[in-house]
Amino acid sequence: MIRSLTAAAALLALSALLALSALPAQAQLARSEQRVTVTSKAPGHAGKTAQIYVRGIKAVGPSKGVVLFVHGAGTPAEVAFDPAAPGYSWMAFLAQAGFDVFSMDMEGYGPSTRPVAMSNPCFLSPESQKRLIPAMLKDTCSAPSTTPITTMTSDWADIGAVVDQLLKQNGLNQLAIVAWSQGGPRAAGYAVQHPDKISRLVILAPAYNPTMPAAEPDPLPAVPYPLTAQSQTEFLANWDRQAPCKGQYEPAVAQAVWGDLIGSDPEGAKWGPGVRRAPAVPSWGFDKTVAARISTPFLMISGETDKQVVPQTVRALYADLGSRDKVFIDLACSSHNAMWEKNHLLLYQASLDWLTTGKVDGQSEGMLKKGY
Repeated sequence: MIRSLTAAAALLALSALLALSALPAQAQLARSEQRVTVTSKAPGHAGKTAQIYVRGIKAVGPSKGVVLFVHGAGTPAEVAFDPAAPGYSWMAFLAQAGFDVFSMDMEGYGPSTRPVAMSNPCFLSPESQKRLIPAMLKDTCSAPSTTPITTMTSDWADIGAVVDQLLKQNGLNQLAIVAWSQGGPRAAGYAVQHPDKISRLVILAPAYNPTMPAAEPDPLPAVPYPLTAQSQTEFLANWDRQAPCKGQYEPAVAQAVWGDLIGSDPEGAKWGPGVRRAPAVPSWGFDKTVAARISTPFLMISGETDKQVVPQTVRALYADLGSRDKVFIDLACSSHNAMWEKNHLLLYQASLDWLTTGKVDGQSEGMLKKGY
């Protein structure tokens, strides 16, 4: 059953107090925003200038290093990792511990440049289009093209531009990446191409497929519906189907996340009931042969109840990964949205331990359980 988003604010306040009690010693945080300019490699914007939105959070004082957060499919990085729900900012948690933390939005997400095709609802699936009838559409329509709006290759180019900018700004040779879901092929694919620039990887629910293409196919694969959209009802239904544990998430936290999500897409907010839009990105560059080549120390986390990237998939990645230093964490009562759920501090702390020492619970290799 879909859970209500009208829970009393007291629930969120109590959750925030409990979460904050486990945070590292409080430090003054400075927030920043910047845009990194790239020449787009996205098919929907190829050759044109694009702006990549980067959010930063730093603690005042000496830095332990730079961490870049990379989002998955659908949800921009600032919503995924720095939502308005107090105590649920993964970015702020690491910043409190002394890291200079940044997040970035690929083209097509959040305040970053959105290719023009994203303004055409005919690129949506017929099911999604029906929500827009009759307010925006008289009837369903065919996609003008099945060419992807953005691709994994254009995502890597966006990541590369941001990585190079952050390394230059901070006078460093390497930084660490924290990612989620489709951020797996984005971050791991980039790391295997540039191992000299990435010190460590932390990926929640890495979207690994041992049989996906190792490199960009030629020609590009057709995408029947190059644009995706998600309503609030769909957002909650998808979460609820993988949240069987009592109190697995607070309705007030979901309310805050959805508010940020719809706020990240002012145009989509006006489509039908209000939706968040994102490109349908075909994946490559994170298959079994690529996994075997990855040498970067790699922490992977799988939610016990995740139905989008199931635990067996992440276990297969652990087995195939070439990194000598690799740890798999099985996180109890946690879905694909683990960073917004009751066991989120176990996730945050494990990432902090890995980024700081290269170990979790004293182990640099092996499989661990948390929250059981």
